[in-house]
Amino acid sequence: MVQIIKDMDELKTFLKAAGCKLVVVEFSAKWCGPCQRIYPLVHAMSLKYQNVMFANVDVDASQELAQIYRVKAVPTFQMFKQTQKVTLFSRLKRAICCYGSGFVGEPIFEFCGADAQKLEAKIQELM
Repeated sequence: MVQIIKDMDELKTFLKAAGCKLVVVEFSAKWCGPCQRIYPLVHAMSLKYQNVMFANVDVDASQELAQIYRVKAVPTFQMFKQTQKVTLFSRLKRAICCYGSGFVGEPIFEFCGADAQKLEAKIQELM
């Protein structure tokens, strides 16, 4: 099931409820053709991957969230674990401790476009 998220409070509640599970958030728009094409595939993935939580944010209805998460195009997919966006640093710190002060990781998974194979591959990698 894909949860529809309308505002920051709903997103925070959803991420907190996910606990340690991977969360996939799709930022989309009703008028977007690629968004319409990938939505059924994302819904199918939500049924296939029961240990992953899926959410959808309409960027027109939730402009604040689109700005906060710096969404520049739709569809955009972002991944979260333990309420935080998955970044290179969050992945590395499992293997090494304290890489160095001031290290800022780039998002390891955020992509724009309706590439269902790429999305599914990244879900499998991060689960």
